[in-house]
Amino acid sequence: MSELFWFEKYRPRSFEEVVDLEEVKARLREFARAGNMPHLIFYGPPGTGKTTMALVLARELYGAAWRENTLELNASDERGINVIRERVKEFARTAPAGKAPFKLVVLDEADNMTSDAQQALRRIMEMYANTTRFILLANYVSRIIDPIISRCAVFRFPPMPKELMASRLMYIAKQEGITLTEDGVDAIYEISQGDMRRAINLLQMAATAGQAVDKESVAAVASAARPSEILDVFNTALSGDVEKAREKLRGLMYVKGIAGVDFLRALQRELPRAQLDEETKVAVAELLSDVDYRLAEGSDEELQLTYMLVKLAAIGSRGKATAKKR
Repeated sequence: MSELFWFEKYRPRSFEEVVDLEEVKARLREFARAGNMPHLIFYGPPGTGKTTMALVLARELYGAAWRENTLELNASDERGINVIRERVKEFARTAPAGKAPFKLVVLDEADNMTSDAQQALRRIMEMYANTTRFILLANYVSRIIDPIISRCAVFRFPPMPKELMASRLMYIAKQEGITLTEDGVDAIYEISQGDMRRAINLLQMAATAGQAVDKESVAAVASAARPSEILDVFNTALSGDVEKAREKLRGLMYVKGIAGVDFLRALQRELPRAQLDEETKVAVAELLSDVDYRLAEGSDEELQLTYMLVKLAAIGSRGKATAKKR
């Protein structure tokens, strides 16, 4: 079994290797053939191929000289106005290498850029339109200012469908000489939720424990809570025992290493199957979306999840309902 990082090892290098996004590939191929393109925005959940597609396009445009003509930055780490004015501007103002018609700037996590940095970027996009094209990668296109959106062609990247993810995982397992069972694929998809990067990482971690990758080995390396554990915390809070629910939640977070956002995602997946009346489901769904937003904005995990438990107790006192997995 290879010791290389599998996600990078099996990352597509050409449009032919990309297993999804046929409409996106067709349009980007036309840009590559024409040797010209507008600024682009790729948006969608993590692990859906945004960065990969940007680098594939760079290879199609420049061939062997793609690195010399491409600047790749993570905007969440380097998101200040000085980075835009200095690094991006310095790169954009120089001529393309070789016979390339323009240079390419790929800004990953562009939705985390400050407002001032986005305004500076908008101006640079205008000034150097003849020599530079930009590809902005974002999880949430709504966080990018309208003047930038109006200058770009926007492409949405949905989560990887289960059948395509399963096919790719089976291919990797075959290449690496490991056994991947059907319930192992189901477990990986359930945890990754269409995030191909996370799916491949889970496959590699599970494979290090033995030759067969099944549901148990995936759960062991994913630090994923079982549905029964999620519902136990949920029902305990809904019954009004906030202190006991908090104790169980802290056990999942600090003993099993479950991230707060992963707990929320698991509860969101179980909610539609829970035996609750519709009014209670709506109230719980609104609460989960509220807590999810606060976590995405950087709030403290334990504080927000404790708030969630208290609100669940209030909801339960109104509905006197409990949930059971069907």
